[in-house]
Amino acid sequence: MSLREECGVFGVTAGRPFDAAAMCYCGLYALQHRGQESCGIVVNDDGVFVSRKDTGLVSEVFHREALSAFPNGTMAVAHTRYGTTGAASRSNCQPIEVNHQKGHMALAHNGNLSNAAELRSELELNGAIFHTSSDTETIAYIVTRERLSSPSIEEALSRAMNVIEGAYSLVLMSPQKLICARDPYGFRPLCFGRTDDGIYAVASESCALTAVGAKFIRDVEPGEILVFGKDGIVSRREHCGTRPGKICVFEYIYFARPDSVVDGQSVHLARLRAGEILARTSPAEADIVIGVPDSGLDAALGYSRASGIPYGIGLIKNKYIGRTFISPEGRADQVSIKLSAVEAVVRDRRVVLIDDSIVRGTTSGRIVKLLRQAGAKEIHMRVSAPPFLHPCFYGTDIDSRDRLIACSRTVPEIAAFIGADSLGYLPAESLGEMCGKADYCSSCFDGRYPTRIPADTRKNRFEQRLSERAD
Repeated sequence: MSLREECGVFGVTAGRPFDAAAMCYCGLYALQHRGQESCGIVVNDDGVFVSRKDTGLVSEVFHREALSAFPNGTMAVAHTRYGTTGAASRSNCQPIEVNHQKGHMALAHNGNLSNAAELRSELELNGAIFHTSSDTETIAYIVTRERLSSPSIEEALSRAMNVIEGAYSLVLMSPQKLICARDPYGFRPLCFGRTDDGIYAVASESCALTAVGAKFIRDVEPGEILVFGKDGIVSRREHCGTRPGKICVFEYIYFARPDSVVDGQSVHLARLRAGEILARTSPAEADIVIGVPDSGLDAALGYSRASGIPYGIGLIKNKYIGRTFISPEGRADQVSIKLSAVEAVVRDRRVVLIDDSIVRGTTSGRIVKLLRQAGAKEIHMRVSAPPFLHPCFYGTDIDSRDRLIACSRTVPEIAAFIGADSLGYLPAESLGEMCGKADYCSSCFDGRYPTRIPADTRKNRFEQRLSERAD
């Protein structure tokens, strides 16, 4: 099992019509690593919303004919999804669109609400009817409810932020405005930039701004609401500073692309530092250092530089396997098809193998087996994250301690389980040094949660409730 994260959000706006769909397509392509289940684009054509959403990769959903069907628009929002709550069905595709008494709204969300279940129950008891099993629809309902009594959509969003808890980076579109917001803790990243011809772009990561030719301006601050409209850019800051900053530290370890800068810190440099820390805290006598593609490569380079052990490319990733790949049952496991070992690099050598995490240990065991079959003499596994010991309620796909090998086995026992000669983790006390920040969320490692722990922590809690009612 590998970790997966909620999604990526993207939005563009200008004071004139432009090919907003094509720009969103490029932005989503750059954010594809954040979600590979589904994607969607909604274009605002003079107040009329035109959308396409479906399951699949960006290249599968938005082929040439699909993109050509979009009109030019003055703004657009887009989303690529991997759902930590809700099934991978078309009904859960985003952006979510809402038509209400005061107009239209399209909403894209990255993160996970920690109080979604109780909010949804309250809304249902007051007559709300839900069409999806995603907590994003809960946000849309609350914003819509507040909009009916608010003078503006941004005021409605601000009021909604008094109610919703947990992780949310949002891009919201009304007929006249593009709005983005980040939760007061700042769990998930969000930034914006501008192209030379005056188009503003909002994205989960700075790499998506680069992909569309926009120059990075700054990160959206935790708790900030930015309104892009006819009056320019308006920043609302009533929620800023109400909570301590808690960027998810796993953005630096795994989720974000290495060429992104998250809250002022280079992801690439953070992963290099992780490798350097591992070389210092978990040294090994070895002949070669290799990384598991893709997020283990930077840490492997850092380990090599700090230890003096040569760096090599010992594993090759098949770049043409996406979410649609189906492993032929009984013939091969997905790891052996997605990854292959370079025998000339690892044969008869003592190998330091760097990966970003171990969840259940099955994937790590298969990778170690690949290297053994390629002739590696010794395999010393090093992990650029501490052991996972607690579930995450903010968007990481860890909903139970039952799925975490570190909760039931010691480090030597995990090494034996995956077939490694030794195993070392990044020390939890080194996370600040790694990411270059003093404030971050590491609750999946240390159990210190910034918000209330939800009563219902199941990943598919909404579908489960429906099943229980049907019975």
